Amino acid sequence: MRLVGPGGEQVGVVRVEDALRLAEEAGLDLVEVAPDARPPVCKLMDYGKFKYESAMKARDARRNQANTQLKEVQFRPKIDQHDYATKMGHVERFLKGGDKVKCVVRFRGREQSRPELGIRLLQRVAEEIGDLGTVESHPRQDGRQMVMVLAPTRKKAEVKSDQRRRREEARASRRAEKNAAKAASGAEAPSTEA
Repeated sequence: MRLVGPGGEQVGVVRVEDALRLAEEAGLDLVEVAPDARPPVCKLMDYGKFKYESAMKARDARRNQANTQLKEVQFRPKIDQHDYATKMGHVERFLKGGDKVKCVVRFRGREQSRPELGIRLLQRVAEEIGDLGTVESHPRQDGRQMVMVLAPTRKKAEVKSDQRRRREEARASRRAEKNAAKAASGAEAPSTEA
């Protein structure tokens, strides 16, 4: 078998008995890393430590992974200004959170004969989001509704890491304030002299 040392250095082609003896002397495990190679490749390593480190890497990858969701906000062609402002607040919050937004304009009755109202409304939404997002799919009629999808400019993983960093900074500042308050109350305590 071809043997690789604990530091990644090539030991060379050795017999199985010699590799086992070297592993025992070093206090390490002999792990087969490429069984299909000719000759098979084995490595001297601490297998428990290797499994622990790979589990920690997988955990960190899962924690940093962020699944972008598709949020839906519904409009009507004759929407009131205050309702529109509320819906735009939701759109902005979703985009800042790193999620995609599906803007839907629902038509009822005779409104279906005026699709330009929906196009105008969705274009207004796209203009007002500014730097927060981009139009991923332009407005298109789909039966009684018109759909447009907006994508955030920042990735959800970036948003989550920023939020985590801000939480850690806030905790650290609260801890520092608490310690300062303790120190100040300890210094002001009246001394009992006899």
